[in-house]
Amino acid sequence: MNYVLKNIPVRTEKPRTTGFTMAMDKGLSLREVSDLIETAGDFVDIVKLGWATSYVTKQLDEKLRLYKQANIPVYFGGTLFEAFVIRDQFDDYRKVLEKYELSFAEVSDGSIVLDHKKKCEYIKTLAQDVTVLSEVGSKDAAKIIPPYKWIEQMRKELDAGAWKVIGEAREGGNVGLFRDSGEVRQGLVEEILTQIPEDKIIWEAPQKAQQVWFIKLIGSNVNLGNIAPNEIIPLETIRLGLRGDTFDHFLEK
Repeated sequence: MNYVLKNIPVRTEKPRTTGFTMAMDKGLSLREVSDLIETAGDFVDIVKLGWATSYVTKQLDEKLRLYKQANIPVYFGGTLFEAFVIRDQFDDYRKVLEKYELSFAEVSDGSIVLDHKKKCEYIKTLAQDVTVLSEVGSKDAAKIIPPYKWIEQMRKELDAGAWKVIGEAREGGNVGLFRDSGEVRQGLVEEILTQIPEDKIIWEAPQKAQQVWFIKLIGSNVNLGNIAPNEIIPLETIRLGLRGDTFDHFLEK
């Protein structure tokens, strides 16, 4: 850091498994990727190319190369996995991962109806070749999944070989873990944490208020995802108690 401040929360260091920040790339240009790496690369643990944006991204190879040179892993959003599966092209999806030399993959069922046993089979198969992140929750705001079902699915997906499970919120933060207003489903989150270890969960939390809520509940080293590139540094200051939202919280500790 640029100077010394006492009583700053201790952050884990890269490569880390807790205090994880997943950045959402929804179509950054090569120049924007370079700028992100230069300004905030130290705080980015992994990048998701949102939903199926990789399908239409120009100079995809070059973009992946830039992230790789910065030692930042990249994976394609789970919607792309679903797009292949619904078209009975799972083997083709595996070839895509191999073609682009990706070491991570996301398995989700937020946009399609997928038997959970079959989802776990996909996780188990992919985990032989890559590190799997599995997403739990629906992208349909009208579909409310009870807490016991979240817990059951998370546990089974971890058992199937997922490295971590992701709590669904979309890039807007208004489904899954959150109400359409963006308010956290507090009871859901707290019940999940009674059964699933916090270090095994990445909470999608694109809105500042959501990030603050999780940091106050779990601490500076909570795993957070779907963070906009221009919010990476602001998030790090929230983690460190250097923004008004968490300023007193960490001083009290």
